[in-house]
Amino acid sequence: MPTEANKQTALTFLKAMSEADAATQAECLAPGAFTVTKGFAGVSGTRNRETMLATVEAFKDIVPTGFRPKVERVIAEGETVMVEWEGNAQLCDGTPYCNQYVFVFSFENGKIKRLDEYFCTALADRTIMPLLAAKGAELAHGN
Repeated sequence: MPTEANKQTALTFLKAMSEADAATQAECLAPGAFTVTKGFAGVSGTRNRETMLATVEAFKDIVPTGFRPKVERVIAEGETVMVEWEGNAQLCDGTPYCNQYVFVFSFENGKIKRLDEYFCTALADRTIMPLLAAKGAELAHGN
């Protein structure tokens, strides 16, 4: 039963990210939650809960279409949920932003404690990061 609830929470989190809904996303996160964006680009690194929520809030302006996620598959085992999905967004400057993702959620007491993100970080560096920087957001590296 907790596995199904965790799957639903992961999908709710993803929908909230796509819709720039930081309030709903916050409900999914445990205190002390953090994300690790894998890779070697500027967007890669660890971000704390507050930075995660601030970034989602910034997506309201930067990704006005939302990410429009197309979920390919969801796999859950115990306290881990993996979601493979594709985004098909348009950024505020008109640039298409289509990326492929694997999010690995680790849960604690029904809330997301850790999120490992796998996606093309080079694409994010070229497209999203300059828009965040122009907004004056210090969201690239969090803590």
